[in-house]
Amino acid sequence: MQDTYHTIAAPTEGLYKEKGSKFIALAYPVYSEEEVKQQLAALRRQYYDARHHCYAYTLGADKSRYRANDDGEPNHSAGDPILGQIRSAELSNVLVVVVRYFGGVKLGVSGLINAYKTAAADALSQATIVEKYETVQLQVHFQYAQMNEVMRLVKEYELEIKQQQFALDCHLVLEVRKKLQPDVTARLLELDAVSVSEVV
Repeated sequence: MQDTYHTIAAPTEGLYKEKGSKFIALAYPVYSEEEVKQQLAALRRQYYDARHHCYAYTLGADKSRYRANDDGEPNHSAGDPILGQIRSAELSNVLVVVVRYFGGVKLGVSGLINAYKTAAADALSQATIVEKYETVQLQVHFQYAQMNEVMRLVKEYELEIKQQQFALDCHLVLEVRKKLQPDVTARLLELDAVSVSEVV
């Protein structure tokens, strides 16, 4: 099972200008459709006066979840060229939004395809590419008495603690490499009074 993928380390920006139209490309690392929605909403507020906010994204190590949106431009003239750039860079967990300010001169479909493609490529060319592996989050509930054993496993597997709450009843949210999830879950469940569930 492939669980590694390449993504961008931090947000980047690109720009393309043609016949007075300005295409501002913004690339972001994203990990869920919820994050995509929040990012799009923020950009619509920031660039509220732009004519179009076209975008594409891919999610997951296998790149199986993706979407391209033309946001009012002619069909397949914006979202697909953006998606094409993400794919040709072999990236995942990436959102690229191209914000267009119309300059008064129509570019035609081939002009638009070129503009969206070039702007997206510019943003991605500025990015630092990093290799990551796919993770899942596990919710772990246990009694205070099990704390040492649970924390020993956290250390052994080098798990990242996303949330923690320690009282009589303890609660952790752990980020686990997908490949290790069955092992980690089995080891945790071997302990007394420990329950594990995946955070969906």
